[in-house]
Amino acid sequence: MSGGVRIVLVGAGSREFGPASIRDLLLSDALCDRGLDIVLVDIDPSELPRTQAYAESVAVRLGRSVSLSATTDLAEALPGAHAVVLAIEIRRYFYWAQDFHIPRQFGSSQIYGENGGPGGLFHALRNMGPAMDVARAMEAHCPEAWLINYTNPLTKLCEAQSRLSSVRVVGLCHGVFHGMEQMARLLELPAERLDARASGLNHFSWFESVRDRETGEDLYPGLRRREREAHWLHDWDEIALSRILFRVFGRYPSPGANHIGEYLGWAREFLGSSLLQFFHDPVQGAPWETGETPTWLYNLGENPTDVPAFPESPLPRVRNGDDETGGEDEVGATGELTPSGELAVPLLEGVLCGVDTCLDAVNVPNEGYVPGLSEGAVVEVPARADRDGLHPAAMEPLPEGILGLLRTQTTISRLLVDAFAEGSRRTLLQALLLDPTTTSYRTAVHTINEMFRLQGEVLPEMEW
Repeated sequence: MSGGVRIVLVGAGSREFGPASIRDLLLSDALCDRGLDIVLVDIDPSELPRTQAYAESVAVRLGRSVSLSATTDLAEALPGAHAVVLAIEIRRYFYWAQDFHIPRQFGSSQIYGENGGPGGLFHALRNMGPAMDVARAMEAHCPEAWLINYTNPLTKLCEAQSRLSSVRVVGLCHGVFHGMEQMARLLELPAERLDARASGLNHFSWFESVRDRETGEDLYPGLRRREREAHWLHDWDEIALSRILFRVFGRYPSPGANHIGEYLGWAREFLGSSLLQFFHDPVQGAPWETGETPTWLYNLGENPTDVPAFPESPLPRVRNGDDETGGEDEVGATGELTPSGELAVPLLEGVLCGVDTCLDAVNVPNEGYVPGLSEGAVVEVPARADRDGLHPAAMEPLPEGILGLLRTQTTISRLLVDAFAEGSRRTLLQALLLDPTTTSYRTAVHTINEMFRLQGEVLPEMEW
């Protein structure tokens, strides 16, 4: 393409997403050489000056001549955009604590409540309205632009945007890299030696092949042997569930127990930190009543003993799972600025600048890429990006047992988008009753009513 490249970052006030995305864009020679125009957008104006100042300082440090602006007006930002990168949340931890606890109070066996389980359904519904507002604004102001979504629950939101709008949407997540790192540790090889290809759903993908980049050797036989030899308690919260699934279904899954386990009804015994996440003493009141959202731990890899004993002590920076993309101080060992490792800029370098790029995971509507899953369901597969666009890979069929697990989730996602479009709690109930962590009809109804009572101001209007 000729001329400048206009990239709009929606949710730029985030202290993680904003600086990380800015740094990635400004580190890209391909984009900056085209004439980069970055527009920072957030509905909260308070953080935009900080984000813009950071962008300006990085541009000076890197010697980049780019256009930078900030606004709270999406309609002002979008005309002429070539891509919109979306990462938004509504009072993330406050509402996530409700997603986590309320379904459990009504008997759900969910373990995490971010992307799957009843909690994941309400997390999706909170973000679905704003995510669709962005897609519809793009239809009006930049219909040919790429919509790159980082916002969770990724699969459910991308399905809404792809089904209910005409924009080109691609969901991106680095979860598949966690699976690669786990396999590399078991094999005692550097992660960069692994050439691994996975397919399935975001946070529920399965490696079709694992090879040594240097020798071409099939590493799956060695991985099976090493997994059998490994101590069961090694890195328990991260890989114990993955190991069981590997043994039962024959393929190694990704990214780790707390995410994979969201889609299973029997996963709690494989996540030791499950009872520590958002822990509070109910005698002192629920977090959403007291306004004091409790500490969230990603898993036992975040040592609970590192949490200070007294409130006045500064809390450690707790790893933010899939939302951890690196903040303003992301530098290498020698002090140089380093990329976040996220895939938006490599994708954009491909489709906007013609750089032939391989991407380990993209989330797109299924067009035969994952045989056995419904056409149009959002799936996660490797892809290649170049001047002709994005080319998702057609993968080999997954084993029937794995497809059975995935089909349940694609149906839940479809019903959830239907419920949102129809404003129907009855359709939402269908999705909830299909969820593997739901224990009864009555408690499912109570869960829906209670979540709407607590979160009604940020949920779409839905009636029975």
